Amino acid sequence: MTRVVTFGEVMLRLKSPGFERLFQSPQLEATFGGAEANVAVSLAQFGLPVSFVTALPANPLGESALSEIRKFGVDTSLIKRVGDRLGIYFLESGSNQRASKVTYDRAGSSIATAKPGDFDWNAILEGASWFHISGVTPAISASAAAVSLEAVKAARSKRITVSCDYNYRKNLWGYGKKAPEVMREIVSYANIGIANEEDCQKALGIDAHPDVSKGKLDAERYSALAEKVLKEFPNLEKQAITLRESHSADHNGWSAILHNRTKPLTSRKYDITNIVDRVGAGDSFAAGFIYGLITYKDDQRALEFAAAASCLKHSILGDFNRVDVAEVEALMKGEGSGRVQR
Repeated sequence: MTRVVTFGEVMLRLKSPGFERLFQSPQLEATFGGAEANVAVSLAQFGLPVSFVTALPANPLGESALSEIRKFGVDTSLIKRVGDRLGIYFLESGSNQRASKVTYDRAGSSIATAKPGDFDWNAILEGASWFHISGVTPAISASAAAVSLEAVKAARSKRITVSCDYNYRKNLWGYGKKAPEVMREIVSYANIGIANEEDCQKALGIDAHPDVSKGKLDAERYSALAEKVLKEFPNLEKQAITLRESHSADHNGWSAILHNRTKPLTSRKYDITNIVDRVGAGDSFAAGFIYGLITYKDDQRALEFAAAASCLKHSILGDFNRVDVAEVEALMKGEGSGRVQR
């Protein structure tokens, strides 16, 4: 069976209750999350063997994060216990026309201070057949970017499939380099690219003409963008791009396209109303896509699984997508009425 390794940061997530403004009431809901950790948890929920690699402080916060990830069946034996602090992010959930807001407090975290040579990638990747990373980790610090590059190079040298979610975060790129300077080299070692339209433009510096980030979503324009990414990165075998129509903070349209160098594929479109939590939706898509490609050996079905899995994530509070394969496949078959299952 395929063993997947993901590498990145897990953080403490502090959220205001319900749809309150941050500190509107004197309490915050504490959970854990982070792009690559979210992917690892989803893959474990789908039944794949998965190891999450990161650095955590050897203190009660680090131990709590470790325990939370482990309880989902993710292998945490490769996590290094070093550094002084766990990264934090504060979340205020938006509603109607008020957007959600994320504030980071992760400078100097254990993973931000990690440097090349800290991880034994030969040992970590032994027996693995898939490696996943995102653009969040290289944005944290120059040293984290260097470790990320070290990791993808090691994976490709072992002929391991590498997937990269470009995940552009404008509030993180603050150490002197622009995203494309770092991400283009990392993506040059990937087999599978995952992104939304902003990620392609801002993380890779690929212009879309016309600009797909504005106006009504058009699958043909997104397919053209995917084709442009594939042209600039001949190492990529497939490029998936998620399409989100934000009618309001509570109401989104959701679908995805995939270009596999043969033809563009389009998923079913979901009309998602009364959104509970959209944080982690992209990570749930990435996990669903990885699972689909590994399991189905069919690009269209893999794309549909990813779109359905990430659709369901919008109904679940927290970073982690707590759904299993049967629930995702039921939605793929059209069972989305929300009726009680007895």
